Amino acid sequence: MRVTKLSATLRPALKVLVMLILVMGMSGCAMFRHKQTIDTMSLPQLYAKSHNALEHGDYGAAEKDYQRLIARFPSGPYNEQAQLDLAYAQYKDNQPDDAYSTVDRFIKTFPMHKHMDYAYYLRGLINFDRTGGVVERWFGRNGAQSRRDQGYNLKSFDDFAELTRRFPDSAYAADARQRMIYLRNVLAKFEINVAEFYLRHKAFVASADRAQYVIEHYQQSPQAGDALAILCRSYLMLGQKAQAEQVRKVLAMNYPDHPYLTDPKWPHAPSTLRKMIPFSGHH
Repeated sequence: MRVTKLSATLRPALKVLVMLILVMGMSGCAMFRHKQTIDTMSLPQLYAKSHNALEHGDYGAAEKDYQRLIARFPSGPYNEQAQLDLAYAQYKDNQPDDAYSTVDRFIKTFPMHKHMDYAYYLRGLINFDRTGGVVERWFGRNGAQSRRDQGYNLKSFDDFAELTRRFPDSAYAADARQRMIYLRNVLAKFEINVAEFYLRHKAFVASADRAQYVIEHYQQSPQAGDALAILCRSYLMLGQKAQAEQVRKVLAMNYPDHPYLTDPKWPHAPSTLRKMIPFSGHH
């Protein structure tokens, strides 16, 4: 049998072609084996893989693995823990909407779960971090936060309150209480900002209502004294001198150094120049 020899010019091209075929074949086999291993992992193995990604800060990979676990194994303790871990991974991956949805679904589905205290704590954390903006994170300014919509702060406060009420001895309760104090002060400051706005625009009934709300709901906040002063001034502007005098006595008794006691025009509106300064925290 006669064998035809390849010309010298074709031999290098053939070698390259054979190498490409071998490389592509090996890659295809490796990809197939990898996919097959992940899809056929046992439940403990898949959870371990997911948890390892979470512990190493690879939140995107952790999310995908937890979602695969939840889809493949739709019930049982591994599934329940995976849902909590998935919510945390989404929270750390800066996906608050997805994280909130995941943990909220967990709370509604497993109301008696042994880690329910952590679920409430995590849901509170998700909303706690939603309101703060770039300025506050980099410059530590809290004034601007007290001038934003407080919906997320209210939800966060409620979650932490539920945690401390239902699980007072939880490992997360102490931190939750500290966050509640911070949120209480932010919420009170927001109400004072609104009351001052109404006062400057001579809407004295509205300013009195806002001040009264702070007195009734945030008595222990640093803004309680400001609320009494605004309420006193609002009553005076409404011609209710007797009520104003009663409030002034309470203010003098509890906050003897408050500026309103020596300056009846307090609070003063910020100057136009001050309001023009970026990030000054004024309206």
